[in-house]
Amino acid sequence: MGKYTATGLIFANRHDGAVREMTAHRSMGSLPFGGRYRLIDFPLSNMVNAGITRVGVITKKNYASLMDHLGSGKAWDLSRKKEGLYVLTAQGSDEDYDGRLRPLIDLESFIHAAKTEYIVITDSHVAASIDYAAMLQAHAESGADITVAYVNGKAPRLRDTLILSLDGDGVVQDIELDMAGGSEASYGIGLYVLSKSLLLEIIHEARRRGVTNFERDFLQHGKGHIKLCGYEIKEWTAVIYSLQSYFEANMALLDENVRKALFLTGRPVYTKVRDCSPAIYGLNSDVSNSLVADGAHINGKVVNSIIFRDVSIAKHAVVENSIVMQGSVITQDAQLNCVILDKNVTVKESRRLQGVETYPLFVKKGVSV
Repeated sequence: MGKYTATGLIFANRHDGAVREMTAHRSMGSLPFGGRYRLIDFPLSNMVNAGITRVGVITKKNYASLMDHLGSGKAWDLSRKKEGLYVLTAQGSDEDYDGRLRPLIDLESFIHAAKTEYIVITDSHVAASIDYAAMLQAHAESGADITVAYVNGKAPRLRDTLILSLDGDGVVQDIELDMAGGSEASYGIGLYVLSKSLLLEIIHEARRRGVTNFERDFLQHGKGHIKLCGYEIKEWTAVIYSLQSYFEANMALLDENVRKALFLTGRPVYTKVRDCSPAIYGLNSDVSNSLVADGAHINGKVVNSIIFRDVSIAKHAVVENSIVMQGSVITQDAQLNCVILDKNVTVKESRRLQGVETYPLFVKKGVSV
């Protein structure tokens, strides 16, 4: 637990458009990941592990799945008489939501009521175990007005991704936005630390000027008037910005070293608890290099795949290099390779579904193929 007090704000719907196939009926934050988690579990757990006990989840639409997952916040020890977990709905257009400032203006009273010194703002499209306490300490010690978390690597193709130029002391000298992505850069991951008082000033200024975009209208245009520092995230990080990046991030978990880097003993990833039976492996099952969640019933062959809860794979069925979400049924003699099945999909007998690693085949929720 860190010595700096903070309130957390998580944008659950930002970047929904990056994976429209999967967010048609859910938010980015409630996107299933790694066999039993949702993407929002990572920022929520990072906050709780840093001692942040007042967290607002800002949602815009398609939040039924998110509400079901979060519940009262008990899984993250956020079901409390004071503070705890708050689900906050944003008004206005999708563009206003993505710009951040409009929802923050609407939530001014929630922010003003916080009895904390700092505010941590984050999106929910990143799977990573990040030490928020260390970031808060670095922010306080640097004297920065705002600290932005960044990763060195290949920039994702996402609107309003910050491309940062930093000096030797980690101070941001220049910001570019809306690059095509794919080039090596220091890029922001939508995670910021700033003081409560500064955020309230930004809200008042945004209301006065009628601006709506935090990255464009405030960070980029105001970089000469504020001290903006970068905080490098050196932990393993997966940024979800396309169907392919989602597929690759899940497949990466089959590497034991990646799992150890993401699921740390000292900073656990919490998620909604479900009581169900262990996975059952039939006499005809053949499973190798795969993650299989509890409640699954495997009678076929599974290779290099992520199998979620309550999945049924019948005799002589073959699942390779694929992600099969909760409640899906793979019947006898069916074959899948480089496929993502959303929840409650049925693949009928002897069907063949084939994608490629650079373009996985996606089957939407509840479909019978």
